[in-house]
Amino acid sequence: MPATFELQDLGGGALRAQGPLTFASARAARAAGLAALACGPAAVKVDLKDVAPADSAGLAVLLDLLGQARQNGAHLTFANIPSGLAALARISEIEELLERGV
Repeated sequence: MPATFELQDLGGGALRAQGPLTFASARAARAAGLAALACGPAAVKVDLKDVAPADSAGLAVLLDLLGQARQNGAHLTFANIPSGLAALARISEIEELLERGV
């Protein structure tokens, strides 16, 4: 797993996120996500299977990307949400939003 956050374009609106999604990487992760949404198709699915570690700042990045997708009229979903992020989302009562996407 990479030491820094990476977002790989797999084509057809599929993206693979890898590396840490934490306070230390949040700014770069947000920038990568916004860039992908700006030039991507109307429907984007991000696979989070290879994201570790993740913290509340990472959750904030995902929520921000959902908001930006909604503002752009795009459909954004996340797959394979790491258990730690899912637990944070559950505690924050936003698990359904994170799982459903916009």
